[in-house]
Order: sequence, then C-alpha cells, then structure tokens
Amino acid sequence: MDHGICEGMWLQRILKELGIISNSTMTVLCDNKATISIAKNPVQHDRTKHMEIDHPFIKEKLEGGTIRLMYIPSSHQTVDILTKALPKATYENMKSKLGMLDIYFPT
Repeated sequence: MDHGICEGMWLQRILKELGIISNSTMTVLCDNKATISIAKNPVQHDRTKHMEIDHPFIKEKLEGGTIRLMYIPSSHQTVDILTKALPKATYENMKSKLGMLDIYFPT
C-alpha cells in the first residue's frame, strides 16, 4: 500500500509540474478490511507479523487528508486481470470493463 501511495503522490507532483493541479484527496482502493483497519487505528497491533516501518507513513497521509482508504471487494478489482489467473467468467467480465477487444474474433 505504501508503494502505491508513493507512486500516486509522484504522479500528482508530475501533473502539478505540467500545470494540471488537483487538490482532491487520493483514493486508495484495498480489498483487505484488516489492512484498512490497521492503517486507520492509532493503536499498534502486536498480532500483525508483517507490519513494517511504513505504517507511520500511511497513518500520516491518512490523518493529513492526502489519501483516503476505501474497501473494494476482490471481485471488483479490475487489475487482477493483469496479475492473477482468473476463472473464465471473471476474466471476461474484467476484460469487458477494460474495453479490451479480441482482434482475432471473426466479424
């Protein structure tokens, strides 16, 4: 999540340099409710074994209003078509969302 936030902030800076200024809050979509809860909760969770040093960075950006975390179910994660093997029905649904066409499909 922290890498995605850094990339989004970098893109905002590039756009600002190009004269495209956006003062809106960056929305980060996440399909893990526990991750969102840990990021929003100021209490450190001792039971999280994969907590890294970037937790304060995410918390700072949340509190400063730079980012907003929003839950999205895994079934709506369009990027999964690029990163995972999916069942055919899910693949076709994601493909249509991206507007991809089969150039070999007979017309």
